[in-house]
Amino acid sequence: MRYFIHLAYNGTPYNGWQIQPNATSVQETLNKAFSVLLQSEINLMGAGRTDTGVHAKEMYAHFDFEASIDIPNLVHKLNSFLPKDIVIYNIIPVHDDAHTRFDATKRTYEYHIHQFKNPFVNELSWYFHQPLDIDLMNEAAKLLFNYTDFECFSKVNTDVNTFDCTIFEAHWKRGEKDQLVFTISANRFLRNMVRSIVGTLVNIGLHKITIEDFAQIIESKSRDKAGFSVPAHGLYLTQITYDYISK
Repeated sequence: MRYFIHLAYNGTPYNGWQIQPNATSVQETLNKAFSVLLQSEINLMGAGRTDTGVHAKEMYAHFDFEASIDIPNLVHKLNSFLPKDIVIYNIIPVHDDAHTRFDATKRTYEYHIHQFKNPFVNELSWYFHQPLDIDLMNEAAKLLFNYTDFECFSKVNTDVNTFDCTIFEAHWKRGEKDQLVFTISANRFLRNMVRSIVGTLVNIGLHKITIEDFAQIIESKSRDKAGFSVPAHGLYLTQITYDYISK
Protein backbone atom coordinates (compact mmCIF):
# COMPACT_ATOMS: atom_id res chain seq x y z
CA MET A 1 0.00 0.00 0.00
CA ARG A 2 1.27 3.47 -0.82
CA TYR A 3 0.72 6.43 1.49
CA PHE A 4 1.20 10.17 1.02
CA ILE A 5 2.40 12.19 4.02
CA HIS A 6 1.23 15.80 4.36
CA LEU A 7 3.77 17.68 6.47
CA ALA A 8 5.54 20.98 7.13
CA TYR A 9 8.87 22.01 8.59
CA ASN A 10 11.03 24.91 9.66
CA GLY A 11 14.19 24.37 7.63
CA THR A 12 16.55 26.38 9.85
CA PRO A 13 18.36 23.43 11.50
CA TYR A 14 18.44 21.21 8.42
CA ASN A 15 20.77 20.85 5.45
CA GLY A 16 17.79 20.70 3.13
CA TRP A 17 15.27 17.96 2.44
CA GLN A 18 17.48 15.31 0.84
CA ILE A 19 19.68 12.82 2.68
CA GLN A 20 23.38 13.65 2.43
CA PRO A 21 26.55 12.46 4.17
CA ASN A 22 27.50 14.02 7.51
CA ALA A 23 24.56 16.45 7.56
CA THR A 24 21.12 16.46 9.13
CA SER A 25 18.29 16.46 6.60
CA VAL A 26 14.50 16.46 6.87
CA GLN A 27 14.24 13.25 4.84
CA GLU A 28 16.67 11.37 7.10
CA THR A 29 14.91 12.60 10.25
CA LEU A 30 11.55 11.41 8.93
CA ASN A 31 12.92 8.07 7.72
CA LYS A 32 14.23 7.32 11.21
CA ALA A 33 10.96 8.28 12.91
CA PHE A 34 8.77 6.22 10.55
CA SER A 35 11.13 3.25 10.71
CA VAL A 36 11.09 3.21 14.51
CA LEU A 37 7.33 3.60 14.88
CA LEU A 38 6.41 1.16 12.09
CA GLN A 39 9.19 -1.27 13.08
CA SER A 40 10.24 -1.57 9.47
CA GLU A 41 12.79 0.21 7.26
CA ILE A 42 10.97 3.13 5.65
CA ASN A 43 12.48 5.30 2.91
CA LEU A 44 10.44 8.33 1.98
CA MET A 45 10.28 9.90 -1.49
CA GLY A 46 9.70 13.65 -1.34
CA ALA A 47 7.75 15.86 -3.73
CA GLY A 48 10.94 17.79 -4.35
CA ARG A 49 14.09 19.13 -2.75
CA THR A 50 14.47 22.19 -0.59
CA ASP A 51 17.92 23.64 0.02
CA THR A 52 19.64 24.22 3.34
CA GLY A 53 17.59 26.60 5.51
CA VAL A 54 14.54 26.68 3.21
CA HIS A 55 11.17 26.13 4.91
CA ALA A 56 8.08 24.21 3.81
CA LYS A 57 4.62 25.25 4.97
CA GLU A 58 3.36 22.36 2.86
CA MET A 59 5.34 19.34 1.75
CA TYR A 60 4.37 15.85 0.59
CA ALA A 61 6.30 12.60 0.65
CA HIS A 62 5.29 9.00 0.04
CA PHE A 63 6.22 5.55 1.32
CA ASP A 64 5.10 1.94 0.88
CA PHE A 65 3.97 -0.27 3.74
CA GLU A 66 2.12 -3.57 3.46
CA ALA A 67 0.46 -3.83 6.88
CA SER A 68 -2.58 -1.79 7.84
CA ILE A 69 -1.96 1.53 9.60
CA ASP A 70 -3.99 3.24 12.30
CA ILE A 71 -3.50 6.65 10.72
CA PRO A 72 -4.73 8.98 13.53
CA ASN A 73 -2.66 7.04 16.07
CA LEU A 74 0.46 7.10 13.88
CA VAL A 75 0.12 10.83 13.20
CA HIS A 76 -0.14 11.45 16.95
CA LYS A 77 2.91 9.28 17.71
CA LEU A 78 4.97 10.88 14.94
CA ASN A 79 4.29 14.39 16.20
CA SER A 80 5.35 13.30 19.69
CA PHE A 81 8.48 11.58 18.36
CA LEU A 82 9.68 14.09 15.79
CA PRO A 83 11.61 17.31 16.59
CA LYS A 84 9.54 20.43 17.25
CA ASP A 85 10.40 21.88 13.81
CA ILE A 86 8.62 19.12 11.83
CA VAL A 87 4.86 18.48 11.90
CA ILE A 88 2.80 15.71 10.28
CA TYR A 89 -0.68 16.86 9.29
CA ASN A 90 -2.02 13.71 7.73
CA ILE A 91 -1.21 10.36 6.14
CA ILE A 92 -3.30 9.61 3.04
CA PRO A 93 -3.76 6.18 1.37
CA VAL A 94 -3.31 6.51 -2.41
CA HIS A 95 -3.14 4.18 -5.40
CA ASP A 96 0.06 2.19 -5.84
CA ASP A 97 1.30 4.24 -8.81
CA ALA A 98 0.82 7.62 -7.12
CA HIS A 99 4.05 9.64 -6.89
CA THR A 100 4.56 12.79 -4.84
CA ARG A 101 7.20 14.19 -7.19
CA PHE A 102 5.98 13.26 -10.66
CA ASP A 103 2.23 13.69 -10.06
CA ALA A 104 2.38 17.24 -8.69
CA THR A 105 0.68 19.63 -11.12
CA LYS A 106 1.58 22.90 -9.40
CA ARG A 107 4.02 24.12 -6.78
CA THR A 108 3.92 27.49 -5.04
CA TYR A 109 6.69 29.33 -3.22
CA GLU A 110 6.80 32.52 -1.20
CA TYR A 111 9.82 34.71 -0.49
CA HIS A 112 9.63 36.94 2.59
CA ILE A 113 11.51 40.20 3.06
CA HIS A 114 11.24 42.59 6.02
CA GLN A 115 12.49 46.15 5.57
CA PHE A 116 12.49 47.32 9.17
CA LYS A 117 14.79 45.57 11.60
CA ASN A 118 12.93 42.81 13.46
CA PRO A 119 14.93 40.44 15.72
CA PHE A 120 12.00 38.00 15.95
CA VAL A 121 11.92 37.01 12.27
CA ASN A 122 15.60 36.95 11.37
CA GLU A 123 15.56 33.19 10.66
CA LEU A 124 12.26 33.35 8.79
CA SER A 125 12.60 36.42 6.58
CA TRP A 126 15.41 38.33 4.83
CA TYR A 127 16.18 41.74 6.29
CA PHE A 128 16.77 44.16 3.41
CA HIS A 129 16.45 47.81 4.41
CA GLN A 130 17.07 49.58 1.10
CA PRO A 131 13.97 51.09 -0.58
CA LEU A 132 12.50 48.95 -3.36
CA ASP A 133 10.26 49.98 -6.26
CA ILE A 134 7.61 47.27 -5.84
CA ASP A 135 5.48 48.52 -8.75
CA LEU A 136 8.43 48.16 -11.11
CA MET A 137 9.26 44.72 -9.68
CA ASN A 138 5.68 43.61 -10.35
CA GLU A 139 5.85 44.91 -13.91
CA ALA A 140 9.01 42.88 -14.45
CA ALA A 141 7.48 39.78 -12.83
CA LYS A 142 4.73 39.82 -15.50
CA LEU A 143 7.39 39.12 -18.11
CA LEU A 144 7.89 35.65 -16.62
CA PHE A 145 4.58 34.60 -18.19
CA ASN A 146 6.05 35.22 -21.65
CA TYR A 147 8.78 32.60 -21.29
CA THR A 148 9.21 28.91 -20.54
CA ASP A 149 13.01 28.48 -20.66
CA PHE A 150 14.51 29.68 -17.37
CA GLU A 151 18.04 28.37 -17.65
CA CYS A 152 19.37 31.79 -16.61
CA PHE A 153 17.87 31.29 -13.13
CA SER A 154 19.03 27.70 -12.70
CA LYS A 155 21.92 26.47 -10.62
CA VAL A 156 24.80 25.64 -12.95
CA ASN A 157 25.84 22.03 -13.57
CA THR A 158 22.42 20.77 -12.54
CA ASP A 159 21.25 17.39 -13.82
CA VAL A 160 17.99 18.17 -15.66
CA ASN A 161 16.67 17.24 -19.09
CA THR A 162 14.93 20.55 -19.69
CA PHE A 163 14.92 24.08 -18.31
CA ASP A 164 11.29 24.60 -19.34
CA CYS A 165 8.78 25.64 -16.67
CA THR A 166 5.28 27.06 -16.97
CA ILE A 167 4.70 30.02 -14.64
CA PHE A 168 1.11 30.36 -13.38
CA GLU A 169 1.52 33.20 -10.87
CA ALA A 170 4.23 35.72 -9.97
CA HIS A 171 3.70 38.91 -7.95
CA TRP A 172 4.86 41.00 -5.01
CA LYS A 173 2.58 42.14 -2.19
CA ARG A 174 3.16 44.47 0.73
CA GLY A 175 2.26 43.04 4.12
CA GLU A 176 2.18 44.47 7.62
CA LYS A 177 5.14 46.12 9.32
CA ASP A 178 7.24 46.69 6.19
CA GLN A 179 6.97 43.10 5.03
CA LEU A 180 7.21 42.16 1.35
CA VAL A 181 6.12 38.77 0.01
CA PHE A 182 6.83 37.41 -3.45
CA THR A 183 4.53 34.57 -4.55
CA ILE A 184 5.32 32.38 -7.54
CA SER A 185 3.59 29.23 -8.84
CA ALA A 186 4.67 26.89 -11.63
CA ASN A 187 4.33 23.33 -12.79
CA ARG A 188 7.97 22.77 -11.80
CA PHE A 189 11.01 24.71 -10.60
CA LEU A 190 14.72 24.46 -11.31
CA ARG A 191 17.29 24.34 -8.53
CA ASN A 192 17.82 27.80 -7.02
CA MET A 193 15.31 29.26 -9.51
CA VAL A 194 13.11 31.19 -7.08
CA ARG A 195 16.00 32.72 -5.15
CA SER A 196 17.66 33.80 -8.42
CA ILE A 197 14.45 35.35 -9.74
CA VAL A 198 13.96 37.25 -6.48
CA GLY A 199 17.55 38.52 -6.52
CA THR A 200 17.15 39.75 -10.09
CA LEU A 201 13.82 41.44 -9.29
CA VAL A 202 15.44 43.13 -6.28
CA ASN A 203 18.02 44.60 -8.66
CA ILE A 204 15.10 46.00 -10.68
CA GLY A 205 13.57 47.40 -7.49
CA LEU A 206 16.88 49.11 -6.76
CA HIS A 207 16.89 50.55 -10.33
CA LYS A 208 20.16 48.76 -11.04
CA ILE A 209 18.68 47.10 -14.12
CA THR A 210 15.64 47.81 -16.29
CA ILE A 211 12.66 45.70 -17.30
CA GLU A 212 14.23 45.45 -20.75
CA ASP A 213 17.40 44.12 -19.10
CA PHE A 214 15.27 41.54 -17.31
CA ALA A 215 13.90 40.23 -20.61
CA GLN A 216 17.40 40.11 -22.09
CA ILE A 217 18.66 38.15 -19.06
CA ILE A 218 15.97 35.50 -19.54
CA GLU A 219 16.66 35.28 -23.27
CA SER A 220 20.42 34.99 -22.66
CA LYS A 221 19.97 31.67 -20.77
CA SER A 222 23.10 32.66 -18.82
CA ARG A 223 23.20 32.37 -15.02
CA ASP A 224 26.09 34.86 -14.98
CA LYS A 225 23.83 37.60 -16.33
CA ALA A 226 21.03 37.08 -13.77
CA GLY A 227 21.01 38.62 -10.31
CA PHE A 228 22.34 37.30 -7.03
CA SER A 229 20.69 34.45 -5.16
CA VAL A 230 18.86 35.78 -2.09
CA PRO A 231 19.36 34.03 1.28
CA ALA A 232 17.60 30.70 1.78
CA HIS A 233 15.92 31.52 5.10
CA GLY A 234 13.32 33.80 3.46
CA LEU A 235 12.04 31.06 1.13
CA TYR A 236 8.98 28.88 1.78
CA LEU A 237 7.41 26.06 -0.20
CA THR A 238 3.75 26.84 0.51
CA GLN A 239 1.61 24.58 -1.66
CA ILE A 240 1.80 21.43 -3.78
CA THR A 241 -1.21 20.47 -5.88
CA TYR A 242 -2.33 16.99 -6.98
CA ASP A 243 -5.38 16.28 -9.11
CA TYR A 244 -6.49 13.43 -6.84
CA ILE A 245 -6.01 15.08 -3.43
CA SER A 246 -8.61 17.62 -2.31
CA LYS A 247 -7.60 20.45 0.01
